[in-house]
Amino acid sequence: MTDENVARVALDALEATLAVSAIASTRVIVPAGEGAKSFRIFEQACEQVIAARIERSDLVLALGGGVIGDLAGFVASVVRRGLDYVQVPTTLLAQVDSSVGGKTAINSAHGKNLIGAFHQPVLVVADTATLDTLPPREFRAGYAEVVKYGLLGDAAFFSWLETNWREVFEGGPGREQAIAVCCRAKAAIVARDERETGDRQLLNLGHTFGHALEAATGFSGRLLHGEAVAAGMALAFEFSARRGLLPAAEADRAIRHLADVGLPARPQDIPGELPSVDRLLDLMAQDKKIKRGMPTFILVRGIGAAFVDTGVDASDVRAFLDKKLAKQ
Repeated sequence: MTDENVARVALDALEATLAVSAIASTRVIVPAGEGAKSFRIFEQACEQVIAARIERSDLVLALGGGVIGDLAGFVASVVRRGLDYVQVPTTLLAQVDSSVGGKTAINSAHGKNLIGAFHQPVLVVADTATLDTLPPREFRAGYAEVVKYGLLGDAAFFSWLETNWREVFEGGPGREQAIAVCCRAKAAIVARDERETGDRQLLNLGHTFGHALEAATGFSGRLLHGEAVAAGMALAFEFSARRGLLPAAEADRAIRHLADVGLPARPQDIPGELPSVDRLLDLMAQDKKIKRGMPTFILVRGIGAAFVDTGVDASDVRAFLDKKLAKQ
């Protein structure tokens, strides 16, 4: 299963490789972009897999970025009550984050990734050479998930990225080192907390704000997922500083790095008009991490020191967003 863009550059080569090993395959190609994570495309993909007479002893191979991994994994989780699947991530975001951990989902009109299942892949194959074909904006968006690992729990890695981020963008040993660090960190967290009841929640740094912004912009090319995460992390650091959890200078350091690499670090960096604070709060209230009607925030006590906070008062969030959006 892949999308139209990846199919043009990688599908023939993959099918030829499978054929050499006498592995029969059927292709399912879906539209590119976040819009593919919909009920309509999900239904079509399920029907195509069933029509291909895929059996429980077969498997689904997800060739593409985070959208394909989420969609194909969810299809695999439900067709014939569960098929094995393999992740072959072709984007930086997917290689360092979404392909590892077994989260699969499609989007709802109420928010991102609200319909899905935990379904672990049997194998993840991350070929870093596929990143050479990525448009610069896609690679930059994926970098947001790279720097996230430093910001949430590895201050030394964040410092390394401040010095070496250009090598990560240009390729070479620095890129592979960064990807390896992220994959090890993600795998270790998932091994401790597969179902996101403890440490795994920290991986959502920036996502409570970010998912609301992504939904507000219609899950469109106007704001890519990684860009939304970057903007969300900047807001999380600034909100944490506002609450006195860390010095403003340290929050500024994190935000400055996001801006230096070209990621949105302020709401006004997002093209077009943003919705009202009421609309953003409504979208945050639909976040899948909500507990007893209260959103879960991942806040920070410093770079590399994220923690889960379920006691944030909605009035504090409203006042913070009022101030931030007023600066547009």
